[in-house]
Amino acid sequence: MTDIKSQLDPDLRKLISKNKQVAIIPVGSIEQHGPHLPISTDTDIVTEVAKRISEKNRYLLLPTITFGVSFEHAPFFNLSIRESTLRTVLSDLCISLLSNRIKTVFIINGHHGNLKPIKNIDIRLKKLSKNKLKVFSLSYWHFMNREFDHAGFVETSLMLAISKNVKMKLAKKGLTTDKMTKQQIQKLGKLANKSFPKATKNGIWGDPTKATKKDGQKILDEIINNLSKRCQTCLTGHSS
Repeated sequence: MTDIKSQLDPDLRKLISKNKQVAIIPVGSIEQHGPHLPISTDTDIVTEVAKRISEKNRYLLLPTITFGVSFEHAPFFNLSIRESTLRTVLSDLCISLLSNRIKTVFIINGHHGNLKPIKNIDIRLKKLSKNKLKVFSLSYWHFMNREFDHAGFVETSLMLAISKNVKMKLAKKGLTTDKMTKQQIQKLGKLANKSFPKATKNGIWGDPTKATKKDGQKILDEIINNLSKRCQTCLTGHSS
């Protein structure tokens, strides 16, 4: 029987042998982010996060899945795939990685609408692989000590740190929840999951007008540090 590794490109074979059999699949989305940010914002940010995590820990990095589940942004611009489609693509990729001797996969998520299709995908793949594959789904915004937004201060700052495609002159304040109760915020959150435009009016959750590149770099460093630690925790099996 032919050895799979002998058929690989030498550089790829070397990487797989040294990366502790770990791969990262970044998942983003294509959707409106107000007039000041590109529609690729979620994809751009998660791609950068995944790249830095893979370089820091020497994991195998797969190309980002650009499209996500963003139907809630209609009638504002979005290019979306169904939840079942995203779940199937991720499952197929993970099984394919296993056939190439990659036994641990981190799915790094960059869009809130992708949470449902990736939920419990680890259980699904554990059964499909007969316990040979470990999959961990991690949304990068859970690894910073601040409330996330959509095209607001946080996301705009992150984009300023990694991209030249931010048009700050077009930045406008969106929905802010500073003076709201938790119940009011939760109610708005449920509405946003169904119709983001109805909840925010202009498609922006937060205030991007005070965003800076310096803040973005600080937030990004915090995310990379905390997310990298979680990945290591997942690999060692110790609870955090």
